Amino acid sequence: MTTNAGSFSGSLDRGFPRTFWVANTVELFERAAYFGMYITLMRYLNQVIGFTDQQCGLIIACFSGVLYFLPTFTGIWADQYGYRRALMIAFGCQTLGYTFLWLSPDIKIGSYAQYTPAIAVLLSLTFIMIGSALVKPVISGTAAKSSSADNRARAMSIFYMVVNIGAFSGKMLAGILNEKLGLQHINLYAAGMAVLAWILAFLMYKDLDRPQLHRRFEDVLEGLWKVLCNFRFMMLIFIVACFWAIQQQMYASLPTYIERLLGKGHKPEWLANINPLVVVIAVIPLTHLMRRVKPETSIGVGIVVITFSTWITAMHPWAQQNWGDSVNFLWRFPISTLIMIVSIGIAFQGLSECFLQPRFLEYVSKQAPPGEEGMYLGYQNLTSFFANFFAFSTAGFLLNRYCPDPQKLPAEQLAQWQQALAGQNALPSVYAHAHYLWFFYVGVGIVALGALLVFKCVTTVLDKRQIASA
Repeated sequence: MTTNAGSFSGSLDRGFPRTFWVANTVELFERAAYFGMYITLMRYLNQVIGFTDQQCGLIIACFSGVLYFLPTFTGIWADQYGYRRALMIAFGCQTLGYTFLWLSPDIKIGSYAQYTPAIAVLLSLTFIMIGSALVKPVISGTAAKSSSADNRARAMSIFYMVVNIGAFSGKMLAGILNEKLGLQHINLYAAGMAVLAWILAFLMYKDLDRPQLHRRFEDVLEGLWKVLCNFRFMMLIFIVACFWAIQQQMYASLPTYIERLLGKGHKPEWLANINPLVVVIAVIPLTHLMRRVKPETSIGVGIVVITFSTWITAMHPWAQQNWGDSVNFLWRFPISTLIMIVSIGIAFQGLSECFLQPRFLEYVSKQAPPGEEGMYLGYQNLTSFFANFFAFSTAGFLLNRYCPDPQKLPAEQLAQWQQALAGQNALPSVYAHAHYLWFFYVGVGIVALGALLVFKCVTTVLDKRQIASA
């Protein structure tokens, strides 16, 4: 076979083809853009566009939930019409989406000027959602198709590492841009990253040689229906979705929560990066440590740890009463007690992912009927669909109830809030139970753990009956 950048060739013995590295570089730009926008989206919709907490939660719930549901269908289109064409369209959509998200506050059209920013935001998020849903199957598919059976694991580990580097750098830059320029201009940065990704893909990405695929949308719908009717599989999906709903509060609640209790300048975007840092450091040793433990036990440990991490975050009023408003990090650097508690909670959250995610994928493959492992592993993304919708829709209502927008408080309470941030007064009484928000998600974790125990008991009995009747 003639060697080229997009084909399987002897060069794979020495490494990966150029297309693999181009795809990973493109993914780096795409994830940096997305997570830079995503970590600030809740605050942007609330503070800049003017949506209420509940409206913000529902909008992002639909945006992020559907985004994880679409790749099953966009992947079919990409397989049939070519990965390069899909990337051109994807980054074109993302560029338009991020650009109009940046411009949305300034879009005023005649007598509808009051509503046009909100409409522009919804259209912008739709473009971003379509673009992101196209990118996901293309990049992961490129990693799989440009590797052989011998180096597939290495290819996917490089891909996963690049995703985390992009997410880490995007959130870091978002923190700097938010402090220097404000929330609105983070979307301009994201648009710039999408343009760079488009240019790189246009100039350097070559379609891989691939077999002619004839998957139809009808086949995907039939597979989806089969998965939805598998009670055992769907119970596992809902249990793990509870885990990810708690994890998503790092985006849904935490940045807004910190700003409303402490004010701006504490870089919640940087705090969120503790999670991927811990995952990168700990996932391999912890997975090795748990290798002889049953997958459901490791999943249960992950749920316990993330529930504990959320309980730690809820304990910050107790910590402030006993330690004061600030503590010395490493006995030298003074930081807010709330920031210290949140940082510890996020670190445990990262550990929880190391226990759960690798073994969850293993467990999914074992729950699938013989010959259908690939389909079930594809539909495990339903966890993100359910988790994101639940996470953001509940976060909006809980923020409004326990940690409300200070700009919507009566004038007297708003003045007290401003004085509190300046260290001249206590926070208004409406924030006295702000930490109750986290107890709700502690409850979600407890429910998930109980459901996992019931799931394990029931499936064990059913499996024994099946073996006895065989």
